[in-house]
Amino acid sequence: MSAQAPSAVILVRAERFVPNPATAADNAFQTEVPPDQTDEQTSAAALAEMDAVAERLREAGVRVHVFADEDHTRPDSVFPNNWLSTHAGGNVAVYPMYASNRRHERRSDVLEMLKSSYRVQTIVDYSGLEPDGIFLEGTGAMVLDHVSRVAYTAVSHRADTHVLERFCTDFGYEPMAFDAVDAAGVPVYHTNVIACIGTDVAMIALEMIPDEVRREAVRERLSVNGRRVVELTEEQVREFAGNAVELCGRTPEGRRRYIMVMSSRARRSLRADQVAAIEESCEIVDVDIPTIELAGGSVRCMIAGVHLDRRPPGVVPGRTPAVEAIDEDPHTLDGRDVAGDDGPVGA
Repeated sequence: MSAQAPSAVILVRAERFVPNPATAADNAFQTEVPPDQTDEQTSAAALAEMDAVAERLREAGVRVHVFADEDHTRPDSVFPNNWLSTHAGGNVAVYPMYASNRRHERRSDVLEMLKSSYRVQTIVDYSGLEPDGIFLEGTGAMVLDHVSRVAYTAVSHRADTHVLERFCTDFGYEPMAFDAVDAAGVPVYHTNVIACIGTDVAMIALEMIPDEVRREAVRERLSVNGRRVVELTEEQVREFAGNAVELCGRTPEGRRRYIMVMSSRARRSLRADQVAAIEESCEIVDVDIPTIELAGGSVRCMIAGVHLDRRPPGVVPGRTPAVEAIDEDPHTLDGRDVAGDDGPVGA
């Protein structure tokens, strides 16, 4: 199995969804809800899209953990990849978030599920850096190459290089930081809107890295082990073509299959040659999520991959895993909602 493509994911089924006004200023991908659409209609449409993503992934043979969220004060909770990442060897990271109304998206029930269902050794919590104005928004801020152990990061106020260095030291990655801007010179707010790394293919908008030397260094580092680099245009990035993720599923017969999951909007933006390059190594699976994309994120933002070994069914952990707290006790994380394993609560 590829270290890059997890076979299990975490999704959050948020009953209340609206584009977050606290992130609109620096998220150039965020758009307003149509004026004739009520908040209730927006939430209902987004909920249907969340369920469609979960169902599509299950059909592809991916193990899906869905957590219900009934809290109406967490407009972006559908994007858990910004506060959580998991890593081979039983390691979990919890991240500092830029928008104050996103910080209570962190949930102890998610961490407890990981500890009970998977082999977790260490939880490293960086969220205590928030009062110092230092942020690193998980696998939104970083696009991780789990094979070559590189953390590709577009520098912004949501991706501080100091905490990036700390993460890389703690988790054994090489930092690869660079500036990335759009045609108007606006910094890219999250790396995962311009880049996606799979096992044998990577999609990235290299044209949005203005420094030519750094651009070529990123290209070379991505392709050094034979990975094919598919270059995206800024126009395709605006259609969320970069916000995809490779997962490992199963066929109905139980055979392993690698899939590249993206939105239908993203899929439509790709040229035939780009599709052919991606499908040399994995099958494209697309889902239509136009309401969720109003918030400035797409399928990749919705998925927190589980890169951990599963515990055998029925085995209860013998002890609480070691916890390393950095500037904050991870047990203070909010966890008021009830987790649903492999389906919404009450389903």
